[in-house]
Amino acid sequence: MAIELPDETRREIIDSIKLYFREERDEEIGDLQAGFFLDFILEEVGPSIYNRAVADAQTAMRDAVADLDVNLDQAELGYAARRRAGAIRPRR
Repeated sequence: MAIELPDETRREIIDSIKLYFREERDEEIGDLQAGFFLDFILEEVGPSIYNRAVADAQTAMRDAVADLDVNLDQAELGYAARRRAGAIRPRR
């Protein structure tokens, strides 16, 4: 699955790549070269990042669903049980 970016996001990433090459590598690259580099990264590395993000989201969802047992496990008809246990005394 190809990762597609909105035009504005792609433009910002290309600008960032150009800045990185200029400041960190002392190389000037143009929009075309930065765009090709971005395409390579999206094709080669993007799936690994995407798969990791999906796995992290699945883990977070499993953890959230597992917590539902704790969050929803409330005693039902608690008054009668507390009354029988002597925790509630009659008002008379």
